[in-house]
Amino acid sequence: MSSRSLMKIESLEAGYGDVQILWGVSLEVYSGEITAVIGSNGAGKSTLMRTISGLIPSSGGTITFEGKTISGLTPKAVLAEGIAHVPEGRRLFKGLSVEDNLLIGSYTRESSKSEIKRDLDFIYGIFPRLKERHQQDASTLSGGEQQMCAIGRGLMSKPKLLIIDELSLGLAPKAVDQLVEALCQLNRDGLTILLVEQDVFTALEISKRSYVIESGKVAISGLSIDLHDNPKIQEAYLGM
Repeated sequence: MSSRSLMKIESLEAGYGDVQILWGVSLEVYSGEITAVIGSNGAGKSTLMRTISGLIPSSGGTITFEGKTISGLTPKAVLAEGIAHVPEGRRLFKGLSVEDNLLIGSYTRESSKSEIKRDLDFIYGIFPRLKERHQQDASTLSGGEQQMCAIGRGLMSKPKLLIIDELSLGLAPKAVDQLVEALCQLNRDGLTILLVEQDVFTALEISKRSYVIESGKVAISGLSIDLHDNPKIQEAYLGM
């Protein structure tokens, strides 16, 4: 059965002030899949994610989500449409507990306390370490635990699309394995994920489709299984 297109980006251009970073980026995210965006530092991956979530205005092109144009919407409006962004660096609120950081993710929802509690329990089921430390200051967690908390906060908004920018950056291999396992489980349960990841091997391993960004443009794209065997990918990113 073919997947349904959930988000389509066409000829997207964006940057910071007079500095243009994205040059005509086009990509598509299909419902129920993990899509990976890979590339070296400074390629424009994070700028692309920030533009999708409304943190940076686009200067050209369009972003459509479920057939609706979302280019130009505020971050709050993008979140309300069903796109949650887990930013690079986690960005947890220092001084607030793990549970309070998670609950912040539900602030746009009009849900009953019982629904919020049920979803909180769901997050604790995925990440038992967060339940163990639910009253601890989130900023004092390990890097892997902070990433769990940041992902959990994103999930608390009940997104249709979860964007994760640099899942494994600065984390120990064991923590990355735990996070990857959790993401694969969430995806099996039906969540669509757009993943930015510098660990190209991991990104290609868990995603259905991948896009390689170089100098703000899509250089290579296709099914991840095919990209894994692409000589250019193997030489540039997999050290083969």
